Amino acid sequence: MLPLDGMKVVAVEQYGAGPFGTMLLADLGADVIKIENPLDAGDVGRQVGPFYFSEGDSHFYQAFNRNKRSMTLNLKHPEGRRIFHALVQEADAVLDNLRGDLPEKLGITYEALKDVNPKIVCAHLSAYGRDGPRKTWPGYDYLMQAEAGYLRLTGEPNGPPARMGLSIVDMMAGLMAAFGLASGVIGARARGVGMDVDTSLFDTALHNQTYLATWYLNGGYVQGRETRSAHPSLTPSQLYKTKDGWIFLMCNKEKFWPILAAKLGRPEWAEDPRFNSFENRLTHRDLLTELLDGILSEQTTEAWMERLGGSIPASPVYDVAQALDSSFVRDRGNLASFTRDEGAPVEMLASPLRISGQDLPTRAAPTLGSDTAELLGGLGFDAERIAELRRDGVV
Repeated sequence: MLPLDGMKVVAVEQYGAGPFGTMLLADLGADVIKIENPLDAGDVGRQVGPFYFSEGDSHFYQAFNRNKRSMTLNLKHPEGRRIFHALVQEADAVLDNLRGDLPEKLGITYEALKDVNPKIVCAHLSAYGRDGPRKTWPGYDYLMQAEAGYLRLTGEPNGPPARMGLSIVDMMAGLMAAFGLASGVIGARARGVGMDVDTSLFDTALHNQTYLATWYLNGGYVQGRETRSAHPSLTPSQLYKTKDGWIFLMCNKEKFWPILAAKLGRPEWAEDPRFNSFENRLTHRDLLTELLDGILSEQTTEAWMERLGGSIPASPVYDVAQALDSSFVRDRGNLASFTRDEGAPVEMLASPLRISGQDLPTRAAPTLGSDTAELLGGLGFDAERIAELRRDGVV
């Protein structure tokens, strides 16, 4: 048994953030029914290039939609809404990642569905929230990084503002939505009453300022960018040059500094008054960076990792290919093969969660509407009626 076996989620979703959240639920055993519009090409993520397995089956789409079922359904059609309600009757939750004003218009809020299923949990992931002056605004990850301060924290101090290389806000907000949904279901099962659970890209992005926000709100300190991706208050905790590239060292506890000094052949640095405390090292960070560069540049990153790894926190600086091809990733089982409905398997990252004694499901993302007939059959529709629904543009 997987942790979420028996949980059913109806997902009105597209693109990245919402699908990422429901994929995390599906990996753990939830039955996620992905609702896609039959009048267009379904989830817009299916068309996001530049790489495709086939038409409507992009690599991007596969990365966010494994272990789900796909049902085409026109929520604006009266019969489509009736079918949606039939799904909701049997579901624990509905998740959407629509523009903030659309859940109410489409009738997928708790207020609209409570008479269908009093226990239903409606999780909403919008750009800027479902209330306030921006509820009708569209929005995307990079915009949130810009407005929530990320771009002014990333990159070199003298360079232009820089976003993170990944759509990190999408993933964080998807995880937050999944967490809110699962929490809501626990509460609804205990009390017999469902609810709306809301989060947004912007709220999640801002919330992740955590300690930097506390520094400003209580001390008026505005953190900016640091040279070489350095920690703002601890050192050595940044990038350093090696003979063939870079290494990232993080002596974020005092105990690591004398170990590093000894490993570098400079044990006297442990007691040097310039370097013998967090405060003193920070005061002399430029000098310390110069000294560490000088020693670390004598050998390759790999050689230093062999010497330092496991003794102090250290990491090589890889590109995407190097990261995925590393022996550590293979040994950890971080990659997995997922079976498509047709064609070659999809090689993807495995779930970061491990469940003792259980293998997680490995079905690749579904083709558009691949589960429509089966789901309708489960609701009591026969083949003739399903054909009529297809002709009428309902499914």
